[in-house]
Amino acid sequence: MNKRMIIMLAAIALFIAAIGSLKFFQIKAAIAQGASWQPPPEAVTTIVASQDKWPATLGVIGTVAAVHGVTVSADLPGIVESISFDSGKRVEAGDVLVRLDTRQERAQLAAAESQRDLSKLNLDRSQQLLQRGVVAQAEFDRMAAESKQAEARVGEIKATIDRKQIRAPFGGTLGIRQVNLGQYLEGGSAVVPLQSMDPVYVNFDVPQQDVASLKPGDVVRVSADSLAAAVPLGTVTAINAVVDQATRNVQIQAIFRNPRGALRPGMFVEVEARLGTSAAVVALPASSVSYAPYGNSVYVVKDLKGKDGKSYRGVEQRFVKLGSGRGDQVAVVSGLTAGEEVVTSGVFKLRNGASVLVNNKIRPSNSSTPKPEDS
Repeated sequence: MNKRMIIMLAAIALFIAAIGSLKFFQIKAAIAQGASWQPPPEAVTTIVASQDKWPATLGVIGTVAAVHGVTVSADLPGIVESISFDSGKRVEAGDVLVRLDTRQERAQLAAAESQRDLSKLNLDRSQQLLQRGVVAQAEFDRMAAESKQAEARVGEIKATIDRKQIRAPFGGTLGIRQVNLGQYLEGGSAVVPLQSMDPVYVNFDVPQQDVASLKPGDVVRVSADSLAAAVPLGTVTAINAVVDQATRNVQIQAIFRNPRGALRPGMFVEVEARLGTSAAVVALPASSVSYAPYGNSVYVVKDLKGKDGKSYRGVEQRFVKLGSGRGDQVAVVSGLTAGEEVVTSGVFKLRNGASVLVNNKIRPSNSSTPKPEDS
């Protein structure tokens, strides 16, 4: 009985050993196969980097401001009698916008004009009597002074009536009106915003080290997502004499023609100002750059060697320093040399050392002045 038990246990141990050996060699073979496995090459497009001359530019954010911009307000208190404008319409300098009630002033004007006429008649009679020696010179002088006072009083009331007609101080585009018929206005109450839309100023800040490269008359351009039409180039009109102590920036003011009203006061725009001479850069399509918080990079196609010692077409990740953009292109300032083959599409699926298959039948756009079909 014990002998049979020993034989059975030995057989079971031999069976387990055989199964274990088989699985060991299977796992070892799978590991060896996995170590030698290479992922299939990724399909990419490439371009040979070339050197180009780009003007040195500075891109900053600017704010549009009206050359003339005010909130038209009431000069004197009064009740709104009539409104002669529509919100958002254009007006010319001197156009009447609002008339205030002037019935009391007109009654005062009628009384003042009567007093003026009476003073004039008394002065004429006094002058005739003075020539005959009937009245003294002092009496004549008093009547002359009264006549001038009456005339001044008439002018004062007329000025008050005119000031109760609120006029546009200059030509421009109105905002949304802030008064209604019958409303009582205090002196200084807002009536409507008025902005001169053509031309307009664009104010922007530049670092103090770049101020020396700008001067009045230099050309600048602006762009914004909300600008449907091209805006004519502007020119620098003024450079602030003071450096902001908090930011060490200097404010620059440029003027732009704005016949279509595309630029509105208060709008944020991207300002591009040219600084000095042109600089040598490597221009690439923007799609070739892999953007990341720790640094921007591109993938350069080269002949690499695998673990088995065989050569293959792969990519090398190269961190680069970027400059300004122009159209579909972006300038590489350092980290890349002209003549190297750079991946232009498919960078998101690559890693350092990955094998690639180049197919340049369809390439991304690489124009400095693109013209989209639906623009």
